[in-house]
Amino acid sequence: MRDLALLPKAHLHVHLESTIRPATLREIAAANGGAAPEAAPERFAGFRAFADRGARVRDCLRRPEDFARIAREFVADEAAQGTRYAEATFSAAAHGERLGAPRMPLEAVLAGLAQGRSAHGLHTRLILDHSRRRSVERARRTLDLALQHPEQVAAVGMAGEESYPLAPFAGVLAEAADAGVRIVHHAGEAGGAASVSEALDMGAERIGHGIGVLGDAAVAERVRERGIALEVCCSSNVALGFAPSVRAHPLPRLLDAGLALTLNTDVPDVARTTLTEEYARVRAASGCSDTEMAAFARTAAAASFAPAELKRSIEAGIDAWLAAPAA
Repeated sequence: MRDLALLPKAHLHVHLESTIRPATLREIAAANGGAAPEAAPERFAGFRAFADRGARVRDCLRRPEDFARIAREFVADEAAQGTRYAEATFSAAAHGERLGAPRMPLEAVLAGLAQGRSAHGLHTRLILDHSRRRSVERARRTLDLALQHPEQVAAVGMAGEESYPLAPFAGVLAEAADAGVRIVHHAGEAGGAASVSEALDMGAERIGHGIGVLGDAAVAERVRERGIALEVCCSSNVALGFAPSVRAHPLPRLLDAGLALTLNTDVPDVARTTLTEEYARVRAASGCSDTEMAAFARTAAAASFAPAELKRSIEAGIDAWLAAPAA
């Protein structure tokens, strides 16, 4: 088997605030007069417990240097995983509102990503997310931030508890589409196929998670016909209680249904994984061949919002990885 760390990969679903190195989080929290939350449990007692811990992590971030540092270190850590392109999800408007500095968190993160690219050559863009539980006004601020940085922000989208509908945000999402902003929603994790259908109705070009889509054959067919890629995050699904284990994850059934699948970490601090480790876990659980593992990487590159030239470069790298002798 070939070394998965050397497989050129695109990482499409990872929350920046969940990539913070433990030592970095402790240092940042202490510098701001607080304490970092304890390490995440192996499994959460429901989505709310998970979300509340995430809020405590976000509260540690206060200064521009905090945001720039976590972005810079994210790039370094992704480069070490063989990632060639990454789209990190970031709750820019929520941070700006919390700190009374609407533009600072995003601008600091973008500065950190640029520093990381200079040091490691890794191309990154952001997806600005907004919680379904929060106001339409904040969603519009999210879109405004995206429009201010069209080259660095790849997309906007809705996240959070899927029991909250997307309908209130229809106007903002229509504005985003009219302005040429790409749209990626979290859906089909807790909410099932109906959640995926709703996300498609609201302009989603990819689906974050989407594992519940097989609950409705018509919705699955709609996803398949439109070539909508699912951002599958097996270890995260296990940690949050949406799958019993990686081995028992619905990924094989999603593949059998002919859906376009990508592998991602989502919340690596919670899932205790990296992108390379996630690929390795899927290979160990499913017995996928190197050709099949390369297919996940190809799908991710194709479904990404990377420049066309970079997509071609990643594809060529995947070909070279397969052409190299196996260990």
